Amino acid sequence: MAQLAPTKKWDARYLGPVPHDASYYSKCLLGGVLACGTTHAGITPLDVTKCNMQVNPAKYKGLVSGLRTIIAEEGVAGTWKGFGPTFIGYSFQGAFKYGLYEIFKDAYMNLAGEEASNTYKGAIWLAGSASAEVFADIALCPWEMTKVKIQTSPAGTFPVPMGAALAQMRASAAETRFPFGSLVPLWSRQIPYTMAKFYFFEKIVQLFYTHVFTAPKDTYNKPTQLGVTFASGYLSGVICAIVSHPADSLVSLLGKPQNKGKSIGTIASETGFATLATKGLGARVVMIGTLTGFQWWIYDSFKSAMGMGTTGGK
Repeated sequence: MAQLAPTKKWDARYLGPVPHDASYYSKCLLGGVLACGTTHAGITPLDVTKCNMQVNPAKYKGLVSGLRTIIAEEGVAGTWKGFGPTFIGYSFQGAFKYGLYEIFKDAYMNLAGEEASNTYKGAIWLAGSASAEVFADIALCPWEMTKVKIQTSPAGTFPVPMGAALAQMRASAAETRFPFGSLVPLWSRQIPYTMAKFYFFEKIVQLFYTHVFTAPKDTYNKPTQLGVTFASGYLSGVICAIVSHPADSLVSLLGKPQNKGKSIGTIASETGFATLATKGLGARVVMIGTLTGFQWWIYDSFKSAMGMGTTGGK
């Protein structure tokens, strides 16, 4: 694939170790698939437990006890419910989240110009990540709705195999609001989450290379750079979990049979903000911190293997 021809005019696409051409962006899309699809699917048991803690807190009181309850009632297989739609949905989401972020970030930097881009880096990170997530969630929504329904339905009341579950969701679209009934709460959860994820990741990486690893970034070996990536990703993930947890609780509650036909506002009012913001938060902090750390590590490992360098810097 032909690379972009450099121009004399300042261009954000030429600031990195390789030009940001169609080949670069395509690889970023693939890196996002690897980063999000594999990690989200790999922690399905944590996700199953967390969703049930949000939907039925009286029964599932904690992460460990909730996991034990699910295993006791449904076996180990019960902890892996929703693996298929999780893997497919978050692969789509990851492709758009990371790939479009790179595209939007470069586009907004070029719109702003060199001086404004340097002055308002944070605003560009926020705008780029928010724009990317709008499209990422449209791709994710049908799969997320199916995943949550599989994971939170009492055993025997809803199909577990992905094909049968999707067919049931389509057949009962009037009551499940499939395929985009959860899009607004998904945006409410994921856009703040992704803005925090990318902003704080870029900021923490910048702080590492400004105050801890003060030599030029390219003088450090790849394990060191990827260590900075993982640490920055983990810390940003903790912040993400806290910011987006109320909306995450709402997404889970939408799949609860008792809430069928209720509006988002009604569910939120009945549950209360304190419960939305705190129930299952500990499990989600552990899950999202680890998840985000590994996502960034996988993404940057892939970029590094492709000769594209790791993300961020001074």
